[in-house]
Amino acid sequence: MPNPFPNELLLIFSGYLSFKGLLYIPYVISTVVFADFIGTNILYFLFYSAGAFIMQKKPKWIPLSEKVVSRLSEQISKGGQMSIYIFRVTPFTRGYTSVITGLLQIKPSVFLPIALISGLTWAMVYVVIGYYIGPSWDLFTGYIGSFKYLLLFLLAVIISAFLFVYIMRRRKRHVCSVK
Repeated sequence: MPNPFPNELLLIFSGYLSFKGLLYIPYVISTVVFADFIGTNILYFLFYSAGAFIMQKKPKWIPLSEKVVSRLSEQISKGGQMSIYIFRVTPFTRGYTSVITGLLQIKPSVFLPIALISGLTWAMVYVVIGYYIGPSWDLFTGYIGSFKYLLLFLLAVIISAFLFVYIMRRRKRHVCSVK
């Protein structure tokens, strides 16, 4: 499920534990791929089955017409699978990609193989990174303290941007209603 905690750090730590001999790396990768595939499919099929209803009742902040949604769905199903793969292996967009592909009604025969391959890629890369930085773990963990401040800063920037947009829209509506 989409969450603000970076799963990649957990995978890197699992790779480190594999380096230390506490976990068996093939089991770690298998478990991560299985969990990712199950979670991805839950999100995908939930939004795939409710996608038509959601898009019919969509909020005003989704400026896509049914024609645009249909065209996007066709383009992705016919040849845009690489974009799904790229978003599935990109941190912070993984879960949202499942939601969007479900909403766009991308065929399961297109999405499911990409979900499996991207989950395998994602799991292997981060677990292997953790395994190979094992000898330098103390150096790596020295940066994690500053990483949380970077995340807090990014969160503050995002909230500020949303507030700015909200205030500007309110101001615009207020100016339009005065005229």
